[in-house]
Amino acid sequence: MENSHSASYAAAGVNIEAGYEGVRLMKKHVARTVIPGVVSGLGGFGGLFAPDLQGMKEPVLVSGTDGVGTKQRIAQLMGRHDTVGIDCVAMCVNDIVCCGAKPLFFLDYIAIGKNEPEKVASLVAGVAEGCVQAGCALIGGETAEHPGTMQPDDYDLAGFSVGIVDKDKILDSASVRAGDVILALPSSGLHSNGFSLVRKVFNVEQADLGEVLPELGQPLGEALLTPTRIYVKPLLAALEAAEVHGVSHITGGGFYENIPRSIPDGLCARIEKAAVRVPPIFPLLAQRGGIPERDMFNTFNMGVGMSLTVSRESADRALSALRENGVDAYVVGEIVPGEEKIALC
Repeated sequence: MENSHSASYAAAGVNIEAGYEGVRLMKKHVARTVIPGVVSGLGGFGGLFAPDLQGMKEPVLVSGTDGVGTKQRIAQLMGRHDTVGIDCVAMCVNDIVCCGAKPLFFLDYIAIGKNEPEKVASLVAGVAEGCVQAGCALIGGETAEHPGTMQPDDYDLAGFSVGIVDKDKILDSASVRAGDVILALPSSGLHSNGFSLVRKVFNVEQADLGEVLPELGQPLGEALLTPTRIYVKPLLAALEAAEVHGVSHITGGGFYENIPRSIPDGLCARIEKAAVRVPPIFPLLAQRGGIPERDMFNTFNMGVGMSLTVSRESADRALSALRENGVDAYVVGEIVPGEEKIALC
């Protein structure tokens, strides 16, 4: 591509040579994500992947797409761009693993006001780290420079992932039954949801994001930027070890929107609020924003990034598998008969 250049396009605000430099800088990060099945490298018109179907009776592809949302504004204000890519991957792979699927590959999309190769490479470095944590490959992506429609320092990061699961192992709500135990998988913090409210409460455009808050024991900006936890490997281990009936990724809408998605009609997820291990960022938000408890649980994950519904007989095996894979899961409730699909008691 050394012969590709356009003075006219550059005069309009699009530097295609900066795009090529960005690709060169990101290649070392992408190389970290290569796993068996990767067929193509960067630069082609499509990302190629050959899945290993050995031992699968009826393979089903599962896809998920999402973005970072307005959390990326914190990254822009702090000038730190190497973590939000983890959030982007997490929001996709944590969704598809709820079906019991193993993520295979990921593609990203970056829209940016001005293409700065080092910034783009930093964003992709975060995406690559997320892929490594999820055990999937980064096989392609796109960077689009949008002069005139975005400010030079602005960008928007999104992506999608594809995974695979044998049809008879797909998780749905049909197997959930009264007496099942609900396990909580701790979050790393806010993850990547509710940031329009977070930014309002903390007035981030004027706030000192470097200020160490005693309630948090760290700078506010660092707490807000803490990457979303990726649960793929621990959850796949739990699926092998225990009888898992349902999984919910606690994202936008908090407990009230997400847990019911894995609960069938006629049953209710009874959550013990006192059992929820709430990190300090959440009470700080509630206090500073005057946010009622009901709204907190209906907006944020409150310290629970994912919930698992498992048979009571296999709960200990699930807990052991999760803890052996670095997730200190705990019992937070149970499934009981009821017309409302969730009750916080």
